[in-house]
Amino acid sequence: MRKYVSMSTNYEKIAGAIEFVSRNAQEQPELETIAAAMHTSPFHFQRLFTEWAGVSPKKFLQYLTVEHAKHLLAEKQHTVFDAAYETGLSGTGRLHDLFVNIEGMTPGEYRNGGEGLAIQYSIQQSRFGQYIIASTSKGISNLSFFEGSTASAVAALKEYWPNAKLVAGTDINQQKVIDFFEHNAGDSSAIKLHLKGSPFQLKVWHALLHIPQGDVSTYGGIAQHINQPSASRAVGTAIGNNPVGYIIPCHRVIKSIGETGGYRWGSTRKKAMLAWEASKTGVDVLEG
Repeated sequence: MRKYVSMSTNYEKIAGAIEFVSRNAQEQPELETIAAAMHTSPFHFQRLFTEWAGVSPKKFLQYLTVEHAKHLLAEKQHTVFDAAYETGLSGTGRLHDLFVNIEGMTPGEYRNGGEGLAIQYSIQQSRFGQYIIASTSKGISNLSFFEGSTASAVAALKEYWPNAKLVAGTDINQQKVIDFFEHNAGDSSAIKLHLKGSPFQLKVWHALLHIPQGDVSTYGGIAQHINQPSASRAVGTAIGNNPVGYIIPCHRVIKSIGETGGYRWGSTRKKAMLAWEASKTGVDVLEG
């Protein structure tokens, strides 16, 4: 856990660097310029960044570009994603044996805000910052990244589940997710999700599981894959309401023009996730 407390602390610095580069993308800032903006030496920043990302700042920042996103959309959108979706795999080329099973709440649970449900929650750390995770006896119900006080994160969870019994604690379902974040190769048995959502939302969230790590899709692409090509806007709304960050990879959905677009837990975090995943898959930037 100590390692990931450090990773979470480092993420705040990495996020600052990503924001700086995003604001100054046209100038293509050098390492020294970025380090100065972060009030640290180039040597220290290089070491910190490489420890967090596994690649150099220069290589990592290439993965942040719109050009890289466009390359993924043009070259991979209709190959890997389609194959993964058609075969029912959670994703090809992923770095872990991660399988996710989604179960929807009963109509009664959906309507009454979790009345009668017992939900455990805990505060955890990851390379993408701290998060609150909650679970029922059937699976993970929420995973939200947050900044600020733990109390505010717990208050938001209570607002989401106004009638449920919330108790601090960690169960086996949460532990599988914690192990996944710590090792990027969690338990090969299924991570189970128990979600409050409409049938349409559940269908969209299930489709997101088929976008492989290191790849991206678009709102229109998801609409096509659920056989509702005219429902891009509704898809976008469903993605924005995803209650389980990262495990349901809504961060892998971007605009058709290659821009990353918004994200429930911050556009900078989304960029960090996408670029980190791209660096792990070894996809060349701007190849050809």
